[in-house]
Amino acid sequence: MASPFDKDAANFLKAGKGQAEALTALQKEMMEAYEEAGRAWSERMRTELELWTELGKKLTSTHSVPEAMQVYQQSMTRRMQMAAEDSQKFTADCQKFAQKIARTMTPGGGWGSGTS
Repeated sequence: MASPFDKDAANFLKAGKGQAEALTALQKEMMEAYEEAGRAWSERMRTELELWTELGKKLTSTHSVPEAMQVYQQSMTRRMQMAAEDSQKFTADCQKFAQKIARTMTPGGGWGSGTS
């Protein structure tokens, strides 16, 4: 005959298994999101390098200070646009990570619910 202790132990183990599964799922989701963000930021670094390389090429081909200033101003305008895009991307990535964590931590989301 099973004792109440056996039933409590089984429920405890079931809850622990559900939490472990939820944590594993969260870890997998987070790794995928980090990899995606890493690819996007690597592409961004490539774009930044191209911007500065192009600026160097354009500056060496200018023939006057006003022309050089115009080239530099155009590059700086583009760099500021890229900085704004970076900020938006970073904010979106942080929100995505926070939502994944919050979804897992909410009741029924897997963590502490005994199910995944």
